[in-house]
Amino acid sequence: MPGDILDNRGRGEAAWSWPKVHPEGRVFALIAAGLSLGCALLAWETLAWPLGVLTLGILAFFRDPKRVTPQGENLIVAPADGLITLIKQMDPPRELVIEDGTGAPGLPAGPVTRISIFMSVFDVHINRSPIGGTVRRVVYIPGRFMNADLDKASEENERQHFLVERGDGLRIGFTQIAGLVARRIVPFVKPGDMLAAGQRVGLIRFGSRVDVYLPAGTEPKVLIGQRTIAGETVLAEVGSALLIEGTRQ
Repeated sequence: MPGDILDNRGRGEAAWSWPKVHPEGRVFALIAAGLSLGCALLAWETLAWPLGVLTLGILAFFRDPKRVTPQGENLIVAPADGLITLIKQMDPPRELVIEDGTGAPGLPAGPVTRISIFMSVFDVHINRSPIGGTVRRVVYIPGRFMNADLDKASEENERQHFLVERGDGLRIGFTQIAGLVARRIVPFVKPGDMLAAGQRVGLIRFGSRVDVYLPAGTEPKVLIGQRTIAGETVLAEVGSALLIEGTRQ
């Protein structure tokens, strides 16, 4: 849930600090560090140094920095760090639309804007909720492990769908998609959980993508090629449909 309140008039305090490492990555780091130490004690330096570097890489991959999430009734924030590689009109996944037996409605049928955010192995891989509300669906779909940057990865790769509903009935769907190296999608939430905008919802190990489906009549406030910061970058404002152009420099 939300922590300290900060604003654009100077309220709050900020200072740089080392980001925490998510518990999901600590076991991997300990194994790599143990192997590195063991090789060093045996004077196997050709293995000890690469394993030491691998330990640092694992710690960096699973870093979990704090984020300051803009608060606004109609703001939709980025669920992932990464590069916006696709913005297109398309139908949401059927798992987010069809009746699931709980009585809670899914997304409306029909084309909407999908924003795809590609995460490289150098990006933070903790994913966050685009809006505050109640988790209505968490649907895991097994699949392949092709390059997550490809459009068809949204239908063929291993993936996990989330549906979050605000108190006024607005529903946002988003999907974690595994990539070439990713081999596990880890959810932190379940149906019925209450979320704040920007709250952590899960992670994907080792390179992947997150798709966000905007409500009908809403256009992105971000551009192809732009980088996003999970929980901080404003992807869209509900009901706003202005054309925004940019230049690559």
